[in-house]
Amino acid sequence: MLNDKMIGMLTALTLMSGLAAPAEAQPLSRYSWKNRPLVIFAPSQASPALARQRRIVSANVAGFRERDMVIIEVVGNTVNSRLGQAPGASAASFRQYYGVGRETFRAILVGKDGGSKLQRSSPVSASRLFALIDTMPMRRQEMRSRS
Repeated sequence: MLNDKMIGMLTALTLMSGLAAPAEAQPLSRYSWKNRPLVIFAPSQASPALARQRRIVSANVAGFRERDMVIIEVVGNTVNSRLGQAPGASAASFRQYYGVGRETFRAILVGKDGGSKLQRSSPVSASRLFALIDTMPMRRQEMRSRS
């Protein structure tokens, strides 16, 4: 059986070996098991794809909220939240973690487990997002418990 000293030593060894990722490397960790982030990357505020994705979100806020979603925008060097609490991570950390270049539009749906569920290089419709989320086991459990 592991005692506190052994656990501390194992933790230290893990950190020294580089197996544990630094907090900055996981920009969405604050949402784990609570929210489903939709991360939207765009090169600038003038991006037509960003404007279209914003319209999709604005027209379907109730559906996004019902599914515990947060909308995170990484535009240029800024990170903002359009729905939900801001992540508190830098644009550079998001771009590095998800491998998205500065001149790229990308929409990434992240599950409550932190895994990427959908990545698109063009805006994603609310019906596509909702249909995918509604097939997830955790979401099905939420729907059963809420009814």
